[in-house]
Amino acid sequence: MTLYPDPSRTENAAPAADTPDEHLRRSLGVNRRRFLTTCTAVAAGAVAAPVFGASPALAQDRGDGHGDGHGGQVLVPPRKRGIILYTVRDATGRDPLATDLPSGFREVFRQLARHGYRQVEFAGYRQHANAPGGADLESVQGARLLRSWLDEYGLRARGNHGFIPPSWPLTTADLDTFKRHLEIANIIGMDHMGTGGDPTGSSYRADWDVAADKWNTLGEIARREGVKLYTHNHDSAYGFLLDGGPLDDQGRPTRSSGIRKLEYFLQVTDPRAVWLEMDVFWAHVAQYKFPTYTAHDGSTRESVFDPAGLVARNNRRYPLFHAKDGVVSTTNGMGYEMVPFGTGVIDYTAFFSRVGQRNYHNPMIEDDNAPSATDPGQSLREAKIGYDNLAALRERRH
Repeated sequence: MTLYPDPSRTENAAPAADTPDEHLRRSLGVNRRRFLTTCTAVAAGAVAAPVFGASPALAQDRGDGHGDGHGGQVLVPPRKRGIILYTVRDATGRDPLATDLPSGFREVFRQLARHGYRQVEFAGYRQHANAPGGADLESVQGARLLRSWLDEYGLRARGNHGFIPPSWPLTTADLDTFKRHLEIANIIGMDHMGTGGDPTGSSYRADWDVAADKWNTLGEIARREGVKLYTHNHDSAYGFLLDGGPLDDQGRPTRSSGIRKLEYFLQVTDPRAVWLEMDVFWAHVAQYKFPTYTAHDGSTRESVFDPAGLVARNNRRYPLFHAKDGVVSTTNGMGYEMVPFGTGVIDYTAFFSRVGQRNYHNPMIEDDNAPSATDPGQSLREAKIGYDNLAALRERRH
């Protein structure tokens, strides 16, 4: 298995700003290769298009948030404040003919823009059948419609939890579907595409090697189309890799060298082709659940997981975060219960300060429990709470 160079050697390099050509490419919804070969003449005279339909708050708040009137350093610049639409899935999925509340993608985009959001991450492309465009927008035509609504309200899509082929080696059908999703991503203007599942549910190094081969292959296909392929992970992927010690009755290792599964994945995947999205809540659950491991010699060793430290060592591999909060729980086995962002105990001021590169990372507010069976307006209200608390984060004065 190939071990790739440590990307942390170049992680402090400043991210390149968008060129006018790159801005135009995204506005046209085409991949980089196609843009360079067919749009040279257009790019030469391109200017940034105005944002139509943006809220007054959006029109007035276009800076990078380097400071504020209170003297604090803004940790998440305005243009980097996003939300995954899974948080408001009840709103995109409800029937507009049966409610006066925002419903369907277009109305939800409008409300999120009013809250102040600049970015969204999709969790699939389905909405209620009575919403404009119909139920299923997972098509070229649907992508163009979504893009028009995003542009209308001054939003940019950053990614999608979509289709990653389950089979390996790849079937022709899965590869065709994967490429169709890349085309959709380019039309919508997303520079990332990913999944909400781990590369593998196994704890064994051999299975992670197979997963790395698959992701390197898919990531290279995506890279050629101008899209970064990412995996989003929960607590299990931060558990310890079983890579040595006595073998069990099936010939599998039973003990660990102390490396965590995703740390190994980072080592054996190509940093030019495979990216990660850290869910900061689940990373803290892993910190609670996996504080020790059984070493190859049978001893128990302590190794407390440091989510911000892992990102800082691999900073350029983490373009996206899920910003999800929690309060302490001693009864559910996870250590935390989910709550709206900014109302819990996870220290996001410390996290964002330590990982730095605020103009590179894209935090997406997420609250799994925001939809309510009895309060249909709850998820969009909690989206506003999350936005306000994300916008309020400032570096601590020393």
